[in-house]
Amino acid sequence: GIISIIKNAGVIKSAVSLAGKEFRKKGGEVEVQERTDQDLPMHSVVLGIVVALLAIFVFFAFGGVVNNIWQALIGLLIVALISFMFTTVAANAIAIVGTNPVSGMTIMTLIITALVLVAVGLKGNTGMVAAMIIGGVVCTALSMAGGFITDLKIGYWIGSTPAKQETWKFLGTLVAAATVGGVMLILNKTYGFTGEGALVAPQANAMAAVIQPMMSGGSAPWLLYGIGATIALLLTIFKVPALPFCLGMFIPIDLNLPLLVGGAISWFVGSRSKDTALNAARRDKGTLIASGFIAGGALMGVVSAILKFAKVDWFLSGWNTIAESRLASGAQAIAIVPYLLLIAYTLMAILRKEKK
Repeated sequence: GIISIIKNAGVIKSAVSLAGKEFRKKGGEVEVQERTDQDLPMHSVVLGIVVALLAIFVFFAFGGVVNNIWQALIGLLIVALISFMFTTVAANAIAIVGTNPVSGMTIMTLIITALVLVAVGLKGNTGMVAAMIIGGVVCTALSMAGGFITDLKIGYWIGSTPAKQETWKFLGTLVAAATVGGVMLILNKTYGFTGEGALVAPQANAMAAVIQPMMSGGSAPWLLYGIGATIALLLTIFKVPALPFCLGMFIPIDLNLPLLVGGAISWFVGSRSKDTALNAARRDKGTLIASGFIAGGALMGVVSAILKFAKVDWFLSGWNTIAESRLASGAQAIAIVPYLLLIAYTLMAILRKEKK
């Protein structure tokens, strides 16, 4: 997170300069812009930020997040400063490389938040909840920034008006907030995030491991943090993407293996031809197909959770009764077959792509 802020210091400075330039304009000054360059007025943007910060403060102060107004102000200051810096980094990262470093920046936020809250006397379970909520606000801001930059990229390609995209984004945000909240409640009720059969949540486990020692009075593993920071610095020096490398270190192998398979497919289809343009077109086609699979898999996961929540059991529970026998791998073997079919379909669909 710190390295990303340093790298994007110029972007942050230019954003502040642009905002200041907008405010310095006199009331009668009207700058004629192309339709595809029109944005919401900076005054409206700042007003929206102020309203959002006031709402966050009210939630922190009177929603049981912290113990007093002073701690609520501290939490608000953390949210405002970190969100401003990290959303710029996230937006720039996803605009250039298509990757939003939400997990790493959220963990960095939790470390900073935990240190500050402990310093102002907020510890224990209350401090953990407060740190997680503050981290959740920042994480949401990062996700929204990265997602909306993707929307603006697509709008740029098809010739949309940014101001209209920004206006309608408010409606999309309300719908998404209500939907995601409901989905999280259903997933928690049906599968949970701890215990046997729980959903895998490596990022959440990493976040818990970060704040628990600090809030419980123990000592944080600063040596391990220092080693991780050193590794990230060395990776940056040697031009190795630190984010994917570090994600691969704490994400379980059963989640990492499909990423490895996807990378192998990308390399294979992107090196079959001597025509670099055709290779690039095929990689783009593969990205589109993979994105569809990811979205479809996520939607079907929600559908299965809803069915289970509604007590609709379409599962072959008999497979679960032979966990100790040699046949325990039978269900996994069956699951490999459609997975291989998906890989075969992806390869055939990509390799049919011709350069335009």
